[in-house]
Amino acid sequence: MYRLSVNTGSGTDFIEITAAVQEFVNSSGAKDGVCYIYVPHTTAGITINEHADPSVVEDIAEQLAALVPQRSGYHHAEGNSPAHIKAGLIGNSQYLFIEEGKLVLGTWQGIFFCEFDGPRKRTVLVKIMAD
Repeated sequence: MYRLSVNTGSGTDFIEITAAVQEFVNSSGAKDGVCYIYVPHTTAGITINEHADPSVVEDIAEQLAALVPQRSGYHHAEGNSPAHIKAGLIGNSQYLFIEEGKLVLGTWQGIFFCEFDGPRKRTVLVKIMAD
């Protein structure tokens, strides 16, 4: 298993980690298989979405903020309920196929670590299962 450290810079942050995950695949020597990506945090997530235009992740962040307002009479004492809810909506894991040593992604797709309670130092776990 590989561990990727991610330092987030703000309360909500989308950080592309595609190249780092591909480096783990390269290091593993896997030619074909599956790459599992897991975020072991309750206020962060992982998504695969467009990476060619940065306004896409800005739109995602804005719409999540509209769906889950910062103040809404939440019960959780820490005050970060919106971060927990957003992380639940995005999800904490993804998997990708590996073919000929490369992650199988669409032309415009990238892997994003999604921070909802930052800034923080976070961890992403990557497990590669080769055929």
